[in-house]
Amino acid sequence: MAETVLSMARSMLGSAISAAAAAAGEEMSLLMGVQKEIWFMNDELRTMQAFLIAAEAMKKKKDLLLNVWAEQVRSLSYDIEDCLDEFMVHVGNQSLLQQLINLKDRHRIAVKIRNLKSRVEEVSCRNTRYNSIKMDADNTFDDIDSMEDVRNHFPSNIDETKLVGFDTPQKELLDKINIDDEHCRVLCTVGMGGLGKTTLVRNIFESKEDFIKNFPRRAWIVVSQSFSKIEMLKDMISQLLGPDSLRECLKRLEGKARRVDDLGTYLRDRLKELRYFVVFDDLWNTHDWEWIRDFALPSTNHKGSRVIVTTRLDDVANACTTEPFVYHLNLLEKECAIDLLLRKIGKNKEDMKNDAKLQSIVTQLVKKCGCLPLAIVTIGAMFANKHSSKWEEMCKQLPSELESNPSLEAIRRVVTLSYDHLPSHLKPCFLYLSIFPEDFEIKRTQLVNRWIAEGLVRSRVGMTISDVGESYFDELISRSMIQPSRVDMEGRVKSCRVHDIMRDIIVSTSKKENFVYSTGDNIPTVVMEKFRHVSCHHGNYSIVGMDFSRVRSLTVFDGFDQGPMLFGSSICSAKFMMLRVLDLEKAILLVTQKDINNIVLLRHLRYLNMEFRYRASRSFVYELPRSLGKLRNLQVLIITGSDICTLPNDISKLLMLRILHCRKEWIYVDFNPRRPINCLMHTLCMPLMLTPLVGFEERKRNICELHRAYSSHWSETQGVRVPTGISKLKELQVLEVVDLKLTKTKAIEELGELHRLQKLSVSTKGAQDKKRKTLCEAIEKLSSLQSLCVDEYYYFEIGTLEWLGPCNFSPPPLLRKLKLIGRIRVMPDSFTNLKQLRKIYLKNSELDDSGIEILGTLPNLMLLNLYYKSYVGNELAFKKHEFPNLKELRIRELFKLGGIRFDKDALPHMERIEIVDCELRSGIVGIKHLQKIKEISLGERCEVAGLVLLEEEVKAHPNKPALQLHEDRSKINLGSPVVLTEDQGSSDEGKAKESIHDDAGESSGK
Repeated sequence: MAETVLSMARSMLGSAISAAAAAAGEEMSLLMGVQKEIWFMNDELRTMQAFLIAAEAMKKKKDLLLNVWAEQVRSLSYDIEDCLDEFMVHVGNQSLLQQLINLKDRHRIAVKIRNLKSRVEEVSCRNTRYNSIKMDADNTFDDIDSMEDVRNHFPSNIDETKLVGFDTPQKELLDKINIDDEHCRVLCTVGMGGLGKTTLVRNIFESKEDFIKNFPRRAWIVVSQSFSKIEMLKDMISQLLGPDSLRECLKRLEGKARRVDDLGTYLRDRLKELRYFVVFDDLWNTHDWEWIRDFALPSTNHKGSRVIVTTRLDDVANACTTEPFVYHLNLLEKECAIDLLLRKIGKNKEDMKNDAKLQSIVTQLVKKCGCLPLAIVTIGAMFANKHSSKWEEMCKQLPSELESNPSLEAIRRVVTLSYDHLPSHLKPCFLYLSIFPEDFEIKRTQLVNRWIAEGLVRSRVGMTISDVGESYFDELISRSMIQPSRVDMEGRVKSCRVHDIMRDIIVSTSKKENFVYSTGDNIPTVVMEKFRHVSCHHGNYSIVGMDFSRVRSLTVFDGFDQGPMLFGSSICSAKFMMLRVLDLEKAILLVTQKDINNIVLLRHLRYLNMEFRYRASRSFVYELPRSLGKLRNLQVLIITGSDICTLPNDISKLLMLRILHCRKEWIYVDFNPRRPINCLMHTLCMPLMLTPLVGFEERKRNICELHRAYSSHWSETQGVRVPTGISKLKELQVLEVVDLKLTKTKAIEELGELHRLQKLSVSTKGAQDKKRKTLCEAIEKLSSLQSLCVDEYYYFEIGTLEWLGPCNFSPPPLLRKLKLIGRIRVMPDSFTNLKQLRKIYLKNSELDDSGIEILGTLPNLMLLNLYYKSYVGNELAFKKHEFPNLKELRIRELFKLGGIRFDKDALPHMERIEIVDCELRSGIVGIKHLQKIKEISLGERCEVAGLVLLEEEVKAHPNKPALQLHEDRSKINLGSPVVLTEDQGSSDEGKAKESIHDDAGESSGK
């Protein structure tokens, strides 16, 4: 019997093995078929993308068939991208065994591919049936280039702009033109479209002043985006030499083939000995300028001739001339903008004072126009033609009016022209800005990282993907498409804004292309289209009917109280299966541990930002999911203000991770270890707190705080434990904040293997000396490190950083920013090697004059922050040859400091001084020696002796620096200065108030 059963079992097993083998063979065959289909889809996608670039260049508003077909192809290309991404996530990155096991995913993708192939064929057949497009290679890019110059549509605008706000720019530009120089000088006026560059130069060109009469030969040449070289030369000859000269020249050239070269030679030869004034208006690229310079202008001219170029592009301006001769035209001052608008609508300031409604409307319009002259004149003209009773309603409808009103065609075309002229790779990057609310300050780093995560940045040989993204940002700045909002002392733009008019145009374009859906831009809440990006702001909106499975980015801004239920389910749900970017940095919503556990469902996620600030977002998150490694495409992970104190081991699987910023909440409310009785009582009452008798939020908060206390051993730092295996993250560029005490020595050693790391923040309080030494050794190996923060702060206690000396710590030579929080007393000699250091932030350092002298030897230091107890001397003296490049000095809560002195020839580049919460009984002496000083700010609780003398010294300074007093003058002035001795420093420690650990804008490192 047993033998029979055994025989049957063997037979069944054999049959099963044979069937499995056959099935495996079929599956392998199917798998190969899917792979071929993927190659086909990839080729098809590249072809579609090339077509869309060509279609964008040739489409016209009247070509409805082309627009419809381009829309269909664009939608199809998005779906193909999604399919390819799905394949890579669920099949492409798996082993052969895993692919065979996950039959469901493979079959689902195979079905999608077949459906997409059918759609490709349908779209192609439909185009053939309606004959909607004929790709003419010769005319592909002619439509935009042949656009009529929009400035010809509004010549009547010159009078208004000439009278309002142009006096100062005209005088400044004239000063550059009138410089005493016998050589031909090229000047350039640069700025965004609609600023009035042409109007400004035209006013000068047509002025009756004596200086313009000294140029008997003048020409005004409109270059625009496309120009005929031969027609330009003929126009220049006619204007500069006269119509008779042109007829004579053309007669000589009859029958010759190289008419452009001969015309250029004729013009250059005659201009050599003439004094001329030529304006090249609306120049768009450096190639055109190079041709004009070489073919239309003589190489030498010693008659004091002048050439003026107007352009929207910084790169073009810099190619035309040197910086002193580039004039950057700015937006109108607010008062000038109001005057211009009032004049245009037939009102005056007296009317505005007596009519609150008119005042509100004028304020709204000036803000909407962003002080752009063309927008003010054009929109003002529209309002002037309507009865004032309709103005309020027109204000509300202005965004839609910009899209469709014929009277606003001029401004629409000016803005659209700048967009149309963008290179194909910058257009989606610029449209992406419509995600952000009106007047929102967009951080450079955040934007570039999001572009990269969305796949909008193309890799280049010899450049990192981050560098390429940065170049995109700089190019949009140089093209005046975005406006710098915050610029650091090195001239690098840190954040930007989009002009309101520009934003209205791109919001409209994004909506038409189903690119961005924004709940704050008066778009219907019932959405049937397949939008790729969703932005929620300006109120609590629900979204009905949208296919969230196609959404690639979700950005939530402030103003939401419904939290994750805004979309009918948790934000972190499979509903958003193709989500690449989830950005909740500015959101005010409730996020629970369940939400963060579900984050692993978003397998395509590349950018995750959950920055919970000051608990306004009500974060109830205490750990990252252990299966975090499933998010293999994740590039940016930012979670701050939560109760997370440990990074999971699975984080070492995120091989594409570039930014890791995890900063936990550090203050305890109910389980404060410094209040043991209170802590014990809450622990004993914990069972009761887990019942419905306690409110939902309080219950969640207690669970999170107790979990944080237990997991971190009641750590009171912002750092988190970093696991071993961190060295596998070879792409990591930013790592913040590491809790040295919680992290194993092995993991600390591995930090030294992160050779691409540029920014590191470490909390060292309570760590063993062995770990501190290991950290120093690891940091010294980080050759790419540019920013370092070492924090010994511990709940209002001053920790020590004196161990840096015995460790013989030598920071990496490329370090540009250094932040040290803790007692140093003696600055390590190795710090003199920081030749590239630009910024240093010190707190609780307790340095004396010798420490300041060491810092004074750093050749490139631009920013010196001296915060609470960082300096313990009575007088801070800046001497000649110290701090040769220092531009900004910030002093805060130095309670022993009695005075500040600047010696003659000290700080040759100092521009700004800020002092907060100090009692300077011997005053501030030597401001007159600071040659480049622009601003002195005396902040809250700042008291200064000799305020009258300081004001007189500032007033007499040739730079006319601004002296800002943030409190009443009587509170600041201490009377006559006194001479302090060593033991007369302010020793009233009762006055000393510990500032919050995370000083605004400093320790976030972002």
